[in-house]
Amino acid sequence: MKILQRYFAVSILQAVAFVLAAFLALQAFMDLTGELPSVGKNGYGIQHAFLYVLIMLPNRVYEVMPVAALIGTIYTMAQFASTSEFTIMRASSMSTRMAAGMLAKIGVVLVVITFIFGELIAPRTTPIAEKIRLSAQGAAVSGEFRSGLWTKDIVKSNGMTGTPAGSRFFNVKEVRPDGQLLGVKLYEFDASFRMRSIIVAKSASYQGNNTWRLYEVTENRFTNSFLLKPGSVANVENNFAQDASAVSITQTPTKDLISEITPKILSVSASDPETMSASELSVYSRHLQENKQENERFKIAFWKKLFDPLAIFVLMAMALPFAYLHTRSGGVSLKIFVGIMLGVSFMLVNTLFSHLGLLSTWPAVVTAAAPSTLYLLLALGALWWVERH
Repeated sequence: MKILQRYFAVSILQAVAFVLAAFLALQAFMDLTGELPSVGKNGYGIQHAFLYVLIMLPNRVYEVMPVAALIGTIYTMAQFASTSEFTIMRASSMSTRMAAGMLAKIGVVLVVITFIFGELIAPRTTPIAEKIRLSAQGAAVSGEFRSGLWTKDIVKSNGMTGTPAGSRFFNVKEVRPDGQLLGVKLYEFDASFRMRSIIVAKSASYQGNNTWRLYEVTENRFTNSFLLKPGSVANVENNFAQDASAVSITQTPTKDLISEITPKILSVSASDPETMSASELSVYSRHLQENKQENERFKIAFWKKLFDPLAIFVLMAMALPFAYLHTRSGGVSLKIFVGIMLGVSFMLVNTLFSHLGLLSTWPAVVTAAAPSTLYLLLALGALWWVERH
């Protein structure tokens, strides 16, 4: 049985490696084609485009590995069927359960490789690729809005410790590739959501230990807010007649700001959740939850990061029934074509469920697990059918 396991492993891993290389070459060509319109603009040369595509390959490995595992396993199983090797294996007392067990052991190797690329390599190489691209173009990272990036943190009574004393809205016009912030605006509110200060800085740099150094700072502090308590009646004339000392304006060359917002959180807030690691998604999702912000998109992406590599087991299980189909049921080329269609359909269904779960407010874990569960049922049904026929 060890010899048979080794034979399965070598055959399947060779096929998966070949399919993976083909997919990566195709993906690299498409990425390079997408970069060509930017070549020659603002110092962005063809060498930068090639380097960007090359450094993005680890992320592509994570994306296409499940489909490569499916097609590679289908090819191997179809080859076994066409040469009657699988029939001989079954005649030698190899049951379907034993074959599935051998595929599962091979799947463990592929899942571990996928986790390594998805959690350790791709989350580190993708920001490097984006930094190279933005630096060469002389561009900056910006948010989804014209006003730049927006995020929120909690103001505590003693820096990073103590009880929450209010909240702060953090607005950055541009985030430079080197981590410098340009056009910084801070809106601070107390625990009752009454505005206490507006801080405007030309730029900011991170000093470590949750400390930002702001440069060319103008601070408008509302020292004697006339905002009313709930249930009281406003006296508009008296409010406008207040002394100008109610608002103090100070200008300083530099100012240190302690905040739970770090360059990592800012980069994550401007990143695609699909390119982040599960640990980054967990930290940022928790940050959003603590600040009473919508985090469902990041929770779904977190659970997908956990379930998507495990989908390799499901897709390899879907490949097993192809070993029971003899040559008269279709040649190897036809079975590979069916495998490609199954892989593409899985990717489409996976993406569809992500959007449906977000729109329908389904639990994040259900949204992430539903496609794999559906295809697992299809695989079990296919195995039951081929064994009966």
